[in-house]
Amino acid sequence: MTLHLDLLRHGETELGGGLRGSLDDALTEKGWQQMRAAVMEQGPWDRLVSSPLQRCARFAEELAGQYGLPLEFDRNLQELHFGDWEGQSAAALMETDAEALGLFWADPYAFTPPEGEPVADFSVRVLAAVARLQSAYAGERVLLISHGGVMRLLLAQARGLPREQLLNVEVGHGALVSLTVEADGMLREVS
Repeated sequence: MTLHLDLLRHGETELGGGLRGSLDDALTEKGWQQMRAAVMEQGPWDRLVSSPLQRCARFAEELAGQYGLPLEFDRNLQELHFGDWEGQSAAALMETDAEALGLFWADPYAFTPPEGEPVADFSVRVLAAVARLQSAYAGERVLLISHGGVMRLLLAQARGLPREQLLNVEVGHGALVSLTVEADGMLREVS
């Protein structure tokens, strides 16, 4: 059976853009509005799954309470850990570590930020979590509240993009996209 997986990226955070990774930022009021607007007149969902970071989790709790849905948190669906780059913007990194940033943007699988999580490990972690969801909830429609990197990875897989194009996938704050996950793990984007 097929799992219908809707992906929602968290909204704008208090500490702004840049590489937030495992930093636990709160949403701004605009971030809350972005997420509420994204799910308006969507669904219905059978359950919610969320990253435990507060920029995802607080909204997931609100939505679960509003609709009486089961909610689980999965730390394997957290954002990529950017190591020494966490909290920094691309502009700041261009001034201090331009060559390394260029290598990361050119092929994030081939270059890991200093003290960061390799993208290959991140990919294994996220895809294993999605496989567990497919196994547990096939036939259901699940809303996954997560991060830009998680969504880029899943969309790149669904679109069959080469690994070097991972960071070319656009996912704005509050973006909502739909995928199907087949029993064999095949991901397909639903328009």
